[in-house]
Amino acid sequence: MPTYRIRGIDVDFPYEAYDCQIAYMDKVIQSLQNKCNALLESPTGTGKTLCLLCATLAWRKSLGGFSVRKSGRRDHITSSQQSDESSQSESSTLPCIVYASRTHSQIRQVVKELKRTNYRPKMVVLGSREQLCIHEEVSLLRGKTQTNACHALCKKRKKRYCAHFSRVAEFMKINPSLGEEPIDIEDLVNIGKSSGPCPYYVSRELHKTVDILFAPYNYLIDRGYRKSLNIQWTNSILIFDEAHNLESLCADAASFDLSSGLLTACISEAKNCIDLSIERREMSSDKSCNPDNFAILRALLLKLEKKIAEVPIDSKELGFTKPGPYIYEFLADLNVTQKTANMLIDIIEEATVLLEEVSNTTVDGKTNKSKSTVCRLESMGDILQQIFRDDGNPHAQYYRVHVQEVQGSGMDSFKGKASRTLSWWCFNPGIAMEQFSRLGVGSIILTSGTLSPMDSFAEELKLDFPVRLENPHVISDNQIWAGVVPVGPSGYTFNSSYRTRGSIEYKQELGNAIVNFTRVVPDGLLVFFPSYYILEQCISCWKTLGHSNSMDSSTIWERICKHKLPVVEPRQSSLFPMAIEDYMAKLKDKSASGAVFFAVCRGKVSEGLDFTDHAGRAVVITGIPFATSTDPKVRLKREFLDQQMNLQLTGSKGLTGEHWYTQQATRAVNQAVGRVIRHKHDFGAIIFCDERFTYSNRQSQVSRWIQPHIKCHSRFGEVVFSLTRFFRDGRIRGPTKLELMPPDDKGKV
Repeated sequence: MPTYRIRGIDVDFPYEAYDCQIAYMDKVIQSLQNKCNALLESPTGTGKTLCLLCATLAWRKSLGGFSVRKSGRRDHITSSQQSDESSQSESSTLPCIVYASRTHSQIRQVVKELKRTNYRPKMVVLGSREQLCIHEEVSLLRGKTQTNACHALCKKRKKRYCAHFSRVAEFMKINPSLGEEPIDIEDLVNIGKSSGPCPYYVSRELHKTVDILFAPYNYLIDRGYRKSLNIQWTNSILIFDEAHNLESLCADAASFDLSSGLLTACISEAKNCIDLSIERREMSSDKSCNPDNFAILRALLLKLEKKIAEVPIDSKELGFTKPGPYIYEFLADLNVTQKTANMLIDIIEEATVLLEEVSNTTVDGKTNKSKSTVCRLESMGDILQQIFRDDGNPHAQYYRVHVQEVQGSGMDSFKGKASRTLSWWCFNPGIAMEQFSRLGVGSIILTSGTLSPMDSFAEELKLDFPVRLENPHVISDNQIWAGVVPVGPSGYTFNSSYRTRGSIEYKQELGNAIVNFTRVVPDGLLVFFPSYYILEQCISCWKTLGHSNSMDSSTIWERICKHKLPVVEPRQSSLFPMAIEDYMAKLKDKSASGAVFFAVCRGKVSEGLDFTDHAGRAVVITGIPFATSTDPKVRLKREFLDQQMNLQLTGSKGLTGEHWYTQQATRAVNQAVGRVIRHKHDFGAIIFCDERFTYSNRQSQVSRWIQPHIKCHSRFGEVVFSLTRFFRDGRIRGPTKLELMPPDDKGKV
């Protein structure tokens, strides 16, 4: 295994490193040594995760040994306990590495990469009770209902006591080396099933003494989760992998939407609690739950419903908007203040426990274990905690209160009726990140295949990133074709802006261009649209339109299907795994020359899938995915940023609403084009079908590794000729395997 000397640190790497990998590890170590933050972009396929692990662990190892006990045999544990304790106290002063990614399936891949390295730090993956609980009854529950049931069963001196929880302490005592070899969620569950201890509490015990901790983002961003972690935050290292959506996740985590439907469900649950507590008193003289408390809660929720209904909305398009601190004035009219909020939160927690107990009551000797039982009052408790989280509520200045009225439709219980949603939207994602600075975190490293444009990303999070990197790819020039196609086969200009995308001419020209691409591009073709609406409009048009300059009477859609079997990304997340299976099956179908996946920027296809090798030979971007400018959240975000800019000193850096709006669209494009070339031997084409990509300012926001390869073509014939030659040469490189990472059991990829 090669060793590289980088900034005075010896880094073991599993194979000969590329120049871009050395550069990446250099930036990681620079950030750690200088105790500063880093923003690192490196395309998928450049070994980003492996570089990140090797560099970070090599730096950590240089400070002192990992918290492992391989040198001592198990029978010597007792006699050497004192030296172990001194060793542990020494290691506790060393920084802990916290490695976060979006989902557990992504963390699973990171743990696999850790196994490839020479480094064996003490580690653990944190999961939720939903993933780790093996108790026969509690494992069937969800959310706070599950948490409450777990807490109840873990209390001693109770008739029903969780046997798995009681075995944790002894198991940890006789297995001190647990975590010295990389283990994942599945490994913890298997340990629990075979040896008996609760996997959830094993991970919670283990995380107190580890060198590196793996967890999903929300464990760090959510204040409640973060407080439950027993981590020495001072000088710790925070790594956010796949961080391209971090700013929107931070903002969403700090915001809420209280809809009419949710409020109605909460009122109904409060009424159930009144009836249940009265029934308990009459049946068994059980006075543990006071019906008066639930009556107060219900009355308050009814007043809140009435107050939201009375909010004056002059314009349905604009809704009702006030500055963030208005929420306290609004709630004070209902006598909900910093003092009374805590009392209400306690009542809500009491209500959720009562409803959970009832949902698991025994009827005719059978326990009613309803998986679908969701306590909506939990959400109301979360909302109150979010609003009243700090004394003085300084965070409110970064919020906006908004009330929107929409007409009910479809299967909605409010069909035909106007329903309202009270929202409290956070427009400063940096609120979540600034907490880490207060905790004394040493370095925060954000990394992804697509962080460009970086300035807006840093500005959004309100953090300084002195260390930055936009890495090139490890592929050769002949493995990528990137071009702007400003006109179609008939010379009609491609521009998906609002004024032109609705015309028949545009849809027809785009359809005919895609027919050509399905003919030229082998195997898998991905076509991304700015929105579901435009995708559906185009496909609907193509199914009726024929070829204008041909005797051929077949429609555009029929001609697409002649070359490639189509799959369309569904709006519903639940149908997404089926669409992926369909695409994979059609790729293997010998009756056509591959498959075409019609998808949407910011959709599931653009976010988490590896269209490796044959699964994705080309990606077509049919336009720039600007968010709907009239959307209240988008409009208010732009206004908020412009107001912030006006408050800043002249000449200081800042992000205007317009810059944010355009850069968010470009980042969505970068995420979509990153689906195709997934490793060093892969090859593919990136086709921009919009004249606006010919502008230098637009190209400068595309991921740095793509920019040198972009060529602008004046005629469509040139594009077809150039693409044909590229893929003809590509076939000479030899066949590669057909692979697509499958979704997990929850539909996440």
